[in-house]
Amino acid sequence: MKIIPLGAVENVTGSCFLIETEEKTFLIDCGLFQGEDTNNNQNKFPFNSKEVDFLILTHAHLDHSGRIPYLVKMGFKGKIFCTKATFELTKIMLLDSAKVMYEDYLSAKRKALRRGEEVREPLYYEEDVIDTYDSFFILDYDQEARISPNIVFKLRDAGHIIGSSYVELTVREKGESKRIIFSGDLGNRNKPIVRDPACPSKDINYLFIESTYGDREHKNFQSSYNEFKSAILETFQRGGNVIIPSFALERTQELLYLFREMYEKRELPPCRVFLDSPLAIKATNLFAQYYDYFDEETKRIYESGKNPFYFPYLILTSSVEDSKNINNIKERAIIIAGSGMCNGGRILHHLKHNLWSEKNSIIFTGFQAKGTLGRKIVDGEKYVYIYGEHIQVRAKIYTINGFSSHADKNILLNFISHLTNLKKIFLIHGEREVMLQFKKFIENSKTVDVSIPKKTEDIIL
Repeated sequence: MKIIPLGAVENVTGSCFLIETEEKTFLIDCGLFQGEDTNNNQNKFPFNSKEVDFLILTHAHLDHSGRIPYLVKMGFKGKIFCTKATFELTKIMLLDSAKVMYEDYLSAKRKALRRGEEVREPLYYEEDVIDTYDSFFILDYDQEARISPNIVFKLRDAGHIIGSSYVELTVREKGESKRIIFSGDLGNRNKPIVRDPACPSKDINYLFIESTYGDREHKNFQSSYNEFKSAILETFQRGGNVIIPSFALERTQELLYLFREMYEKRELPPCRVFLDSPLAIKATNLFAQYYDYFDEETKRIYESGKNPFYFPYLILTSSVEDSKNINNIKERAIIIAGSGMCNGGRILHHLKHNLWSEKNSIIFTGFQAKGTLGRKIVDGEKYVYIYGEHIQVRAKIYTINGFSSHADKNILLNFISHLTNLKKIFLIHGEREVMLQFKKFIENSKTVDVSIPKKTEDIIL
């Protein structure tokens, strides 16, 4: 069999793996590129979409799901396997993605007309997203999916966001069975809402494992909670606002969960907490329908009749007008908005109005890819470019990685330690410097061949 990484390799975003066996050709994930790789989204697939037999989707984040409508548009007719929660969340993510693409297209077209230039059509439209729905085929965790006598897989709980999975795949060729794991995004441990990642089967031969934080240990959750609370209190004491760029799935819900806890413990002073993201509002409402995916503590909260994501200070702002009005508030406002890496969305308006004041704070609680505005701010740039203006960065910048929904070095190494029959490990989904460090950590703990594959490299198993 041959595996070709088309994304999520060193310094490349957009998870997509093409697998060719004697019987079938299929994909694991089909994501949008992000950050410095965004322009690659308009490139044609390096394969014939009509010849792909099926797709396995690990979870709903756009860097794993975002090019599925384009795949179907190009002639894919197979099934898309995922969990129920992943399907429902993917629908709202893709519809939002199509809307953003269309708005960006209209804006670029107006500018291009003035210059006498042409602009490319969006990668897909909302109707293309709707055309994907009939392709989805729902699986439960640990349910065996037998594609043929020689190709079998199951989805295991990855603990990253609700419905997220890693894939345990068995392919039999020439009388030999090969057992492979594709990790998708593995989650952190001991966090609210989602369960910890499930332990993998022991008899795996080949492992494709994410390495986003393979070079570091996260702070424990309680330390991060205390740091988060202190950042808010210090900002309020300065008479400022708190801006939190946040991903619509999982991170936003986790923040709301924490704010509810702070409110109930009387640790959150009177203030206004704005959830300024229509997508995040939709995702939060959808979460309530899938509480079976939650950890036991969050389930108990729901079963007691309480909403774990609501508290009296919370204000949901769906309309553009309500979003703009937030900028009239000069102190004691907490604004949660997307996108999580500040590469679009309403967060840009809030950064423009708050980033220049030393009274305010920006709290980053998630990974910032190279090339994104969020990464530039985290890396300490003194001025950033937002909506045609150079904005001075004077607000206090906090980076709290303990909230990460990605596994750290120790969790990844623990995952690997369960595998007793490994022949080779492939490091994916990370920056090269991190991968090189993680490779050393693995080799110091286990005698196994570790490789860092290149994009479009042919991997023969």
